[in-house]
Amino acid sequence: MKYTNLLPRFIDYVKKDTRSDEESTTVPSTPNQTKFLLALKKEIEDLGLTEVELNPENSYLTATIPATSEDAVKTVGFLSHVDTADFNSVGISPQIIKNYDGKSPIALGETDFNLNTTDFPSLKKYAGQTLVTTDGTTLLGSDDKSGVAAIVTFAEYLMSHPEIKHGKIRLGFGPDEEIGTGADKFDTKGFAADFAYTIDGGPVGQLEYETFNAAALKVSIQGKNIHPGEAKGKMISAIQLAIDFQNHLPEDERADTTDKREGFYQLMNLNGTIEDASFDYIIRDFERSGLEARKANITKIAAEMNSKFDKDRIKIDMYDQYYNMIDVIQDNMEIVELAEQAMKNVGITPDEEPVRGGTDGSKISFMGLPTPNIFAGGENMHGRYEYVALESMEKAVDVLLEIIALNNLNSK
Repeated sequence: MKYTNLLPRFIDYVKKDTRSDEESTTVPSTPNQTKFLLALKKEIEDLGLTEVELNPENSYLTATIPATSEDAVKTVGFLSHVDTADFNSVGISPQIIKNYDGKSPIALGETDFNLNTTDFPSLKKYAGQTLVTTDGTTLLGSDDKSGVAAIVTFAEYLMSHPEIKHGKIRLGFGPDEEIGTGADKFDTKGFAADFAYTIDGGPVGQLEYETFNAAALKVSIQGKNIHPGEAKGKMISAIQLAIDFQNHLPEDERADTTDKREGFYQLMNLNGTIEDASFDYIIRDFERSGLEARKANITKIAAEMNSKFDKDRIKIDMYDQYYNMIDVIQDNMEIVELAEQAMKNVGITPDEEPVRGGTDGSKISFMGLPTPNIFAGGENMHGRYEYVALESMEKAVDVLLEIIALNNLNSK
């Protein structure tokens, strides 16, 4: 195998708890991310990378693979995030299934859960490959430890093969992508790349340069608690107002009732009593005008409901999270074409469907560094059914190597 350290590196990474915390106000949001980044810093220093720095302002770990070409070659960057999503990440114990037959159910540890081709037909395409799964009690963390492992393995390969000609390459590993704040303070100028890619996609072939426009909504409701026996005409139930608020939204515009290019409003959590309630939404649309229309609808609903009371009982806090990167990428399609050609050169058919989500590249592109997203290999991310094939991560490394080869050739 060409990348002998890839699998053990990935297993080592995922065993380390780096879950981010949306309620935290620190950067990064959890100390375990800093611990992971410090260990990663030593690892890449030991590989011989230069300009290795952990920025105290944004907690991005950045490094350089020095140029081996004397030609003027554009500087390309590769980015991934180290945090994992809001599912149990303590005590991750990966299972390795070698030479999977493409049809048999895979028991997830000693739990009652399993991966099977009825619920997860994607398993069929991994016949003969080596799969890494959870034990059924945690997520795996392939999002985005697969990307981290691919980038570090790519760096290791180049540092041990100085005969490969390439320009300066910049690497970045950031925190808190899963809570949408990791790239807020990204230092585009300091990163000093001409263009970049996040290695944070799903199955092999994904090449993403169109994302949602996204906003977050926090709603708080103040009720009036009256004894139920005397409540008529007096009680104002915050829980009931929360239900009414949800019912004002289009029933067919939720995440579970939409697909492809359809946007949505999605209730993420709800906590409440008669006296008060609080709940959060995410709002998504591929068109900026569509996002603004959805936000206007939210404001209208709150105003109409408040008009029935003596004071504003419903308060909203709504803010934009990221925008559709196509607005930037469409003027830099040569970097998409570069990734397309790299994939084709290593036998991969690019899959360029719009991503129903976002990446750090969504924000970073609007900061002046065009940054499409490339696959890292994971399937069923963010839960106990997550898995990744070793061969998928190997192909991610192959694509990165081909990108720098083509970039070197195109820059001459």
